[in-house]
Amino acid sequence: MDSPSPWRTLLASLIILMALVSPTAAPPPTPGEQAGALLAWRATLGGQSQRALRSWGNTSTLCSWRGVRCGARRRPVITGVHLRGVRLAGTLGSLDFAALRALTSLDLWRNRLAGSIPPSIAALGELHALLLQGNQISGSIPPSLANLTRLHLLMLHDNQISGEIAGQIGELGNLVSLDLSGNQLVGSIPCEIGHLNHLVRLDLSDNKLSGPVSFCPANNSTVNLENLNRLSLSRNNLAGPISKDIVNLSSLQHLDISQNNFSGLIPGGVGGLNKLTFLHLSDNQLSGPIPPEIGNLQRLKQLNLSANHLEGYIPTSLGNLTQLTALNLSTNELIGPIPKEIRNLVNLESLGLGQNKLTASIPNSLGNLTKLTTLDLHDNQLSGNIPRELGYLVNLEELNIYNNTLSGSIPSSLGNLTKLTTLYLCYNQLSGSIPQEIGNLRNLVWLTLSSNKLSGPLPSGLCSGGRLQNFTAYNNMLVGPLPTSLLRCTSLLGDLTMLEALNLAHNALSGRIPPSFQRMNSLLYMDVSYNKLEGPVPQSRLFKEAPTEWFVHNTHLCGDGVKSLSPCDHTSSYQKGRKSRAILLATIPATVTFLLITALATWQCKRKKSKAESAKGLEQVKMFAIWNFDGEDVYKQIIDATKGFSDAHCIGTGGSGSIYRAQLPTGEIFAVKKIHTMEDDKLFHREIDALIHIRHRNIVKLFGYCSAAHQRFLVYEYMDRGSLAKSLQSKETAIELDWARRLNITKDVANALSYMHHDCFAPIVHRDVTSSNILLDMDFSACISDFDLAKVLDGDAPNCTRLAGTNGYLAPELAYSTRVTEKCDVYSFGVLVLELFMGHHPGDFLSSMANRSAPLEDLLDIRLPFPETEIASEIFKVIVFAVCCIEPNPSYRPTMQQAIKAFSTTERPDDQLDYQQTDIVIPST
Repeated sequence: MDSPSPWRTLLASLIILMALVSPTAAPPPTPGEQAGALLAWRATLGGQSQRALRSWGNTSTLCSWRGVRCGARRRPVITGVHLRGVRLAGTLGSLDFAALRALTSLDLWRNRLAGSIPPSIAALGELHALLLQGNQISGSIPPSLANLTRLHLLMLHDNQISGEIAGQIGELGNLVSLDLSGNQLVGSIPCEIGHLNHLVRLDLSDNKLSGPVSFCPANNSTVNLENLNRLSLSRNNLAGPISKDIVNLSSLQHLDISQNNFSGLIPGGVGGLNKLTFLHLSDNQLSGPIPPEIGNLQRLKQLNLSANHLEGYIPTSLGNLTQLTALNLSTNELIGPIPKEIRNLVNLESLGLGQNKLTASIPNSLGNLTKLTTLDLHDNQLSGNIPRELGYLVNLEELNIYNNTLSGSIPSSLGNLTKLTTLYLCYNQLSGSIPQEIGNLRNLVWLTLSSNKLSGPLPSGLCSGGRLQNFTAYNNMLVGPLPTSLLRCTSLLGDLTMLEALNLAHNALSGRIPPSFQRMNSLLYMDVSYNKLEGPVPQSRLFKEAPTEWFVHNTHLCGDGVKSLSPCDHTSSYQKGRKSRAILLATIPATVTFLLITALATWQCKRKKSKAESAKGLEQVKMFAIWNFDGEDVYKQIIDATKGFSDAHCIGTGGSGSIYRAQLPTGEIFAVKKIHTMEDDKLFHREIDALIHIRHRNIVKLFGYCSAAHQRFLVYEYMDRGSLAKSLQSKETAIELDWARRLNITKDVANALSYMHHDCFAPIVHRDVTSSNILLDMDFSACISDFDLAKVLDGDAPNCTRLAGTNGYLAPELAYSTRVTEKCDVYSFGVLVLELFMGHHPGDFLSSMANRSAPLEDLLDIRLPFPETEIASEIFKVIVFAVCCIEPNPSYRPTMQQAIKAFSTTERPDDQLDYQQTDIVIPST
C-alpha cells in the first residue's frame, strides 16, 4: 500500500485540529424542550392569557399551537412565535429563550407584557425580527441585546423603557428598522448608530433624549447610514445645530426633527437631500434665513418650518416645489411680500404663513391654488384689498387673514366658498357692507368681522346654513335691524357658562336687558352704558350692587333695589299686556343667546391677538342690538309642520320619546323629540342639562325646547341619514357604509366621547351609546344623540344611580353595582365598534367566542369585500382596541383619550402579515 501523500496528511491534521479548537454547534432544540419552555411560560401568565393559549399542550402537534410557526425540518423546530394583539399579561423573564434558540421571529406586539427585557434574550442568536412594541415593558435595554447580530427588525416603541441607549447597539450591523419611540429614554443618541449601514428606518421620537446629534461611520467607511430613508427624532430635548451627519444622509425621504431645541441656521446642504418628501423642522430655535437650496427638493410634499426664529424673505425658489401639499412657515419673523411664485404650488392643500412680518398685498395668484383647504395669513402686515380671486378656492374650509391692515370691501366672490367653516377677517380696515353672498356659506361655524369699518345692514341670509355658532362684528358702523335669519343660529350655552365679563357699551342697543341675565351666576362685570336700553334691570345680586357706570346714558333703565338706578314705575306699560304662552327657548332665550355668542366670539378673536393688544381689556368692545325672539311663533310653526305630531311625521321612537321630522316654512328641517309622558319630566330636564353643557361637532345640536303645561319637546339638528342602526339593517345602505366611512364614524364617536369624558367642566357619561343613538348626516359624519340618561359625574360624590341603558351594550359591572363611570361608556363603545364592522350586533358571536380567537375575516361585514391591506391594517387596529374596551374588568379598559391617540397614529401596514387570517382574541363578557 502506498504511503499517504504529505498534502493528504496535512489536510487530515488540519481537520482534526479544527475539530479540537472549534466550538461544537449547538444542536437544534428537541420538541419536548421547546414545548416545555412554552408551557412553563404560559403557566406564569394571567388567567385570560392562558385561555388565549389553550391550544398549547393539547394532543395536537407543537407546530399547530396558536401563534407557533415551525421550519421545514424533519422534526419540529420552532422558528416563529407570533402572538400579536392577544392581550397576554405577564413578563418575559420566565421564558426559556435557550430552548427556543432556533427562533427567527418573535412577535408579541400589542399585549400587556410588563417587566424588563431579560438579558437571556441573547440566546436567540438566529433572531431576525423582535417586535415587542405596544406593551408595558420597563427597565433599560439590556446590553446583551447586541449579541443578536442577525436582527433585521427591532421594534420596542410605545413601552415604558427607560435609561440610555447603549453604544453596543451599533453592533447590530444587519438592522434594517430600529424603532424605540414612545418610551422614556434619556441621555444622548449614541454615535455608534452610524455603524448600522443597512438601516432604512430610525425612529427615536417621543423620548427624553438630549444633546447634539452625530453619527460615527463604521470602521473603514467614510459614509454612514447610507441606506437610511426615514429619520424621526421629534419631541425630544435634542439641541445644538443641525449637524452635517444629518445633512449627509443622502437616501432620506422622511426627516422629522420637530419639537426639540435645535438652534443655528438651517444648513444649505439640506437642499442636497433630493429624495426628501417630508421635512419637518418646526418648533425649534432655528434662526437666520430659509436657505434657497430647499427649492431643490422637488419631490417634497410636506414642508414645515413653523415656530422658529427664521427671518428674511421667503425664497422664491420655493415655487419649484410643485409636489407640495402642505407648506407651513408660520410663527417666525419673515419679512417682505408673499412671493408670486407660490402660485406654482398647485397641489397645496394647506398654506400657513401666519404670525410673521409679511408686507405688501395678498397676491391675486393665490387663486390658482384650488386644492387649498386651509389658508392662514393672520398676524402680518399685509395691506391692500382681499383679492376676489380667493373666491376660486372652492375647497377652502378655513380662511384666516385677521390682524393685518387690509382695506377695501369684502369681495362677494367669497360667497363661492361653500365648504368654508371658519372665516376670520377681524382687526383690519375693511369697509363697505357685508356682502349678501356670505349667506351662501352654509357650513360656516365661525365668522368674525370685528374691528373694521364695515357699514350698512347685516345680510338677511347670515345664518341660512344654520351652523353659525360664533359671530362677532363689534367695533364697526353697522346699522339696521338684526335679520330674522339669526333665528337659525345655534347657541353656545355650554361654553358661555364661564362668561365673566360682558361689555356692550357705546352701541345703539334698545329694548330691555333680558330677565334671564339674572341666571348668569358666573358674570362678574357687565357694561351696557351709552345705549338705548329701557325697562327694569334683572333682579340679581350682581345688578343690585352694580356701579352707576354700568348703566349710564341709556333711554330709561330702572331697578328696584338697584342702588345706582331709580325704582321702576310699575304702572307703566312695562307691566301691561302679559299673557301665558308656551315659549320655545333657543337653549336659553335667544335674546341672551345672541349677545352671549357675540361676547364669546369677541373673546375668542381677542385671545388670538398679542399680549400687548389683549391687555387693552374690554374697553373697546361693541355689540349688536338685542335679538327679539318670538318663541310663540316658532312653537306654532313646529306644531303646524308636524301636523300636531301626527304619526305620518314620526321617524323614530325611543324609550322616553318619539322623533318627528319638522320642515318649517323657511325650508329648514329639524328633528323634534316629543316626550312620551309628563312623568318623564326628570329625563326631559336631564337631557337639556347635559346638552347645554356640551358643544361638539360630533354631538347632535340642541336648538331649543318647549316646556308647556300639556306637552314637552326638544328641537334638534336634523341628521339626513338617520341612525347608524338603520343604515346597517339595509344591504343597500350598508354597502354605502364602506370601510373608510366606518373608520371615520368610529373616530367621530370616539372624539365625542373623549370630549364628554375629559374636556367638559365635569365628566359626562352618556350611559346609552348604541347604534340607534348614533346619527349620520349626508356626508356620513356621525353625532351622538339621546342624552336623557346622561349623567354629570361629581368628583366628590359616589355617582350611584339606577340601572339604565340598552341591553347588549351595558357594561357587565352594572349587573352588581350602581356606580357609573366613564368606563361604562367605553364598554358600550367597544360593542358599537364591533357592531359597526360586523354589520350586526355582536352579542351571539361574543358569547360563543368568549376566550377564543377569531381571524379578522370572521369579524367583518360579509356584505363588503375584504379591504385592501392599508385599510385592513387600520381596521385591525380599531377592532383590537374595541376588544380591549369590552374587558369584563373596567380597570383594564382603555380611556377614550387613549382611543383618540390610537386612532390618530398612522403606521405602515405590515407587508408580511396576512390581515385576513390574523387572529383576535375575544374576552369573556
